[in-house]
Amino acid sequence: MANFSKSNVPQFSVDVYQNEYLPEGGREVNAIVTVTATGGGTVGNAVAAPHLYAPGQGPSAAVAIMVDCSGSMDYPPTKMRNARDATAAAVDTLRDGVHFAVIGGTHVAKEVYPGSGRLAVADATTREQAKQALRRLSAGGGTAIGTWLRLADRLLSTADVAIRHGILLTDGRNEHESPQDLKAALDDCAGRFTCDARGVGTDWEVKEVTGIASALLGTADIVADPAGLAADFTQMMETAMGKEVADVALRLWTPVGTAVRFVKQVAPTVEDLTGRRTEAGPRAGDYPTGSWGDESRDYHVCVEVPAANVGQEMLAARVSLVIPQPGSASSSSGAENAGGAVHNLGAQGLVRAVWTDDMTASTSINPQVAHYTGQAELAQVIQQGLDLRKAGDMDGATAKLGRAVQLASVSGNADTAKLLAKVVDVVDATTGTVRLKAKVADADEMTLETRSTKTVRVKK
Repeated sequence: MANFSKSNVPQFSVDVYQNEYLPEGGREVNAIVTVTATGGGTVGNAVAAPHLYAPGQGPSAAVAIMVDCSGSMDYPPTKMRNARDATAAAVDTLRDGVHFAVIGGTHVAKEVYPGSGRLAVADATTREQAKQALRRLSAGGGTAIGTWLRLADRLLSTADVAIRHGILLTDGRNEHESPQDLKAALDDCAGRFTCDARGVGTDWEVKEVTGIASALLGTADIVADPAGLAADFTQMMETAMGKEVADVALRLWTPVGTAVRFVKQVAPTVEDLTGRRTEAGPRAGDYPTGSWGDESRDYHVCVEVPAANVGQEMLAARVSLVIPQPGSASSSSGAENAGGAVHNLGAQGLVRAVWTDDMTASTSINPQVAHYTGQAELAQVIQQGLDLRKAGDMDGATAKLGRAVQLASVSGNADTAKLLAKVVDVVDATTGTVRLKAKVADADEMTLETRSTKTVRVKK
């Protein structure tokens, strides 16, 4: 097990934004919890995780790059060439000392480099060897993404490292295994490594690619033009190399009589974490957040408290950041041992409830809560609108996408507004009056669907 260099661990902070005032009998408490990690700092008096970093280095890491090599990658031939070049660019971006492997994915998964069930350690020699091996990649066969993920998991698990990450590229639908097989693979890999997923071209299934990224706490995106792959892969790998601590969980403690309605990440993307809770001792649960570098994310926490009279107040929830250790309930091992050992990252926030007869105070909606409630609805109505459009319900699609245009306008989500304008003609953004475009490019529709969960931060 590697020794630990405390000075490299990010310092975490937690800020809570809410209107704590409830009317008499009010029960629902909403709060936006902003978690910020500042790299290279210390963690106060917290006990640091001894397995995180090797002496004098940044975090130890292992990366598996999964490249679609199915037959469709040869149509057009530039697609396979761009995928090889992109993977080579990603390999060049690897930090010295990082463990890595390249996997070729068809209806089976094959080790492209280094082979024999091993990971290579990045240096000038191994990077050059990997790029030589990439030149031998050719297209042929089907698509069974679950097999790629399982091989990535096996390889990544051989390294005693802090960060385990996958990058997955596909250009087609997962046609050579059942949806149940893919789901089983995702369930088995969840918590063991994070994974960014990319769809190249326009012949892949958006919900498959976004589902992979969601399950494995990574990002999803479309690269409609294969020529853009190298830049995208380089950026993905740079981000992966910037991660400094893995397996961070948001721990939510609630008092007796209080129920958790939901916990959602709401920035930089919408991700519902409610169903991913693992018990962490009496009245506490952990929600996985994946790996962190220098970054900030927002979470919407909603709890239901017991009704109370005017003048009463209570602590509705306490939020903290922890790294569950192997054997604890939320660790990557998946072991059920609630309340097991954790490393507390020394940051916490308090969510309060205060009952008042001041109508102005109790009916005021906190700006952060209002903003992110709108952003979550924006993501939802885009998905609903596109699904209705595919099903031929044009009136329903127009209503949902009109609401999306209205929400994007109100919240200042200019990027989503631009994507919507490629699918609908906007008559009046303020009222959400739109007309569906008669003809929409596949790339434009898929880009809107893939990026529908991306949010803008509230202006604080």
